[in-house]
Amino acid sequence: MSGISKGIDKAEVSVKWDPSPAGEDPTDLDIVAGTYTSDDPYGAPVYVVHFDSRSPDGTINLNRDSHDGKGFGWDEVMTLELERLDARYVRVVVGVVVQQRYGHHTFGRVLRPALRVREGYTVLAEDDFAGVPDATAATIAEFVRDDDGEWRFRAGLTGFDDDDLATFPRVMGRSRA
Repeated sequence: MSGISKGIDKAEVSVKWDPSPAGEDPTDLDIVAGTYTSDDPYGAPVYVVHFDSRSPDGTINLNRDSHDGKGFGWDEVMTLELERLDARYVRVVVGVVVQQRYGHHTFGRVLRPALRVREGYTVLAEDDFAGVPDATAATIAEFVRDDDGEWRFRAGLTGFDDDDLATFPRVMGRSRA
């Protein structure tokens, strides 16, 4: 029997947190997305989208960027138009980085962090980063193209505690155990 299920066409990933208390350095979380091809689905991403870059084809966009958590509602929002991605892309991994400009900060030091992944009005995942308190970065979502060409969502929070966050985009797409 063949299915008539439809994959995910467009997803939104959002992150929010409370601002640091008065007199303390600001806290800055950043959403990062990497794209992977069928030639190397768990290697280095073909391109990375974050606060200072965009996808070359306009399919992945950071719509809202906060440096301090003082936004209204969701502070960072990224839209992924998966149905428009070229067929050679088979994975998109989304992560969040805690910026380290003001010293070593982990998710455990961020005030009331939260994430949400949704398709339209349907919430696919929500989390508060409590499972990775000592991490400085985490993968939060994975979108994978199936054999029929449809995009599927895989939830999962995986923390990274590497002090060199410049390496995170290169390692975030490695296979999860």
